[in-house]
Amino acid sequence: MSWFTKFITSSLGQKLVMSLTGLFLILFLCVHLYGNMQLYKGDEGYAYNLFSHFMTHNPVIEGIAYLLYAFILLHAIQGIALWVQNRRARGGQGYAVKVTRTTNTNSFASRNMAFLGLLILVFLGIHMGDFWWKVKFGTTPMVTYEGEDYQNLYALVESSFRIGWIVALYVLSMVGLFFHLLHGFQSAFQTLGINHKKYTPVIRFLGWVYSIIVPLLFASMPIYYYFFK
Repeated sequence: MSWFTKFITSSLGQKLVMSLTGLFLILFLCVHLYGNMQLYKGDEGYAYNLFSHFMTHNPVIEGIAYLLYAFILLHAIQGIALWVQNRRARGGQGYAVKVTRTTNTNSFASRNMAFLGLLILVFLGIHMGDFWWKVKFGTTPMVTYEGEDYQNLYALVESSFRIGWIVALYVLSMVGLFFHLLHGFQSAFQTLGINHKKYTPVIRFLGWVYSIIVPLLFASMPIYYYFFK
């Protein structure tokens, strides 16, 4: 076994992979949120459909998308592996009651990262089946702008966000995402060694801001379409 394989399968290596993939997914959420915010433009899906067309037909973006899928799976697998290792190390017992100011190890988020991650993974599976699968293999309605046909993904969003259980699952998953990000944001930087009395408070503050705003904006969309549109 090479040194790289030994390192990547070690506890430190797994945490490093979790941190790097997590930061990549944090950046992806910003791009995804920007695209979804086009739903609020009040143009009956024109901006959203054009943005979606660009994201699904640009070869560079498509390549990054496959990297994204791989990182999601790797992040999930490594997360499960670390959870299993931690359970074995504790002899199957729950977390000891111990709180530190730097890591906040007794927080709800840190104690339930595996469950929160599983909730988000289930949501992603349903979400991709509801949108990505229909776009790739289903019959997506079409719309014409300036003589050119586009897939009307706005119509898919609008129809899905009128179904109560989908809206409830979406909002619940965004609550889970809030807690997952709340711990994961700071933890990722800490694993990378960025942990200093000067920087840690700033990172913690940015983590709180990001963890609140991003899930809140995502959750606002199904709520808006279900109750007000």
